[in-house]
Amino acid sequence: MDAIYKISRVLIPVVTLLMFQFGCKKSEGYNEVISNDKTKPQPVSNIKVTNRNGGAYITYTLPDSKNVLYVLAEYMINDTKSRQTKASFYSDTIAVGGFAKSQDYTVKLYTVTRADVKSDPVNVTVHPDSATYLRALPTILLQADFGGININVANPSKDNIGVITITEDATTHKMEIRNQNYTDQANISYSIRGYDTIPTKFGVYLADEFGNISDTVYATVKPLYETMMDKSKFNVYKLNSDDGFSFGWELRYMWDGNLGRPGYHSTYPTTAPLPKWVTFDMGQTAKLSRFTLWGRGLDDGIYLWGYGNPETWVMWGRADQPVDEILPDTTNLPAVGQATPGGWINMGVFHLPAQPSGLVPPAYDNADLAFWNAGFGYNFSLNLPKVRYMRFECVTNAAHSNEFFHIMELSIWGDNR
Repeated sequence: MDAIYKISRVLIPVVTLLMFQFGCKKSEGYNEVISNDKTKPQPVSNIKVTNRNGGAYITYTLPDSKNVLYVLAEYMINDTKSRQTKASFYSDTIAVGGFAKSQDYTVKLYTVTRADVKSDPVNVTVHPDSATYLRALPTILLQADFGGININVANPSKDNIGVITITEDATTHKMEIRNQNYTDQANISYSIRGYDTIPTKFGVYLADEFGNISDTVYATVKPLYETMMDKSKFNVYKLNSDDGFSFGWELRYMWDGNLGRPGYHSTYPTTAPLPKWVTFDMGQTAKLSRFTLWGRGLDDGIYLWGYGNPETWVMWGRADQPVDEILPDTTNLPAVGQATPGGWINMGVFHLPAQPSGLVPPAYDNADLAFWNAGFGYNFSLNLPKVRYMRFECVTNAAHSNEFFHIMELSIWGDNR
């Protein structure tokens, strides 16, 4: 990869993530009880501090007063922004967080009564460890991908961080936000595509949920060539262990360019449970980059996230003449990029994404339907060899009946030069 890295502060507004209310116990009922007692309460005492990444836990003893309703913490998290957090009188600990750096910060603690009277402040010094977004900064890896750039970030603590990508705007010639990815994944890896195969400067910086941003890592990469595989060259290549089809939904309909019926439907009824697989010849050898799969949605019923739509599957490939082989399920796979004894290369294990709304099928909303109809896109590893023959192995289906599977359409991209 042709890459030049340097660090620079980028002053670009960041879309702030949803704020998280820190606390050892759920804060509740701060204003639910009203009192006419205007006596100033005593402050907390016996204070202990436990620092953590980007924050601290402060433990204390409450004054002996039934009029205290909650404890309030006020503090600056960076040079310009302040925060407040609260803890119920049922708790002896308050969590403070969102600090931009690992340094001393002053937290003012108040007890607040049911009449909304605050005590005198108690100043507490905390020295948080480096916040997650700063700890993740050195792990950023930028490398050329098909049609764009691949971004990898390690986030072992699984905290919410934003990964913001910037590129030069063709009109203003300024570095502008191209993509924002907010996630709590431990291993963040995704690609941004749509670029020509010419050297392009990208920048990536990290943000936390409180609006703090890191310096920017820059890289100049040359995106790899990519095209959609010509599906007019695809053909069924049936091997003895391959499954058949039912209801006239033949395998050839899986690449006919039609998202409606028919698609492919494995044999049903059947006495053999999943996994089942089918084999096809792309008619061209290519280094594959990604694929999109369309499942059966609103057909003659509501199939979204149900029935025979694949839930877990394995893609297999090879460049040489195929041989038949009983494929392993996901409990006994060769590593991605490695081959079975019969020469089938594991191209990756893939999963049906969760329903965005969180509804239980067959219930769905408009956002669910739009998400489903767009198809589900998946990346192949950049380290896979060229292949021509493919096997699709369905391991489980969305209904968990694990008897059959069906697919409406499959498109594959890569470099076939």
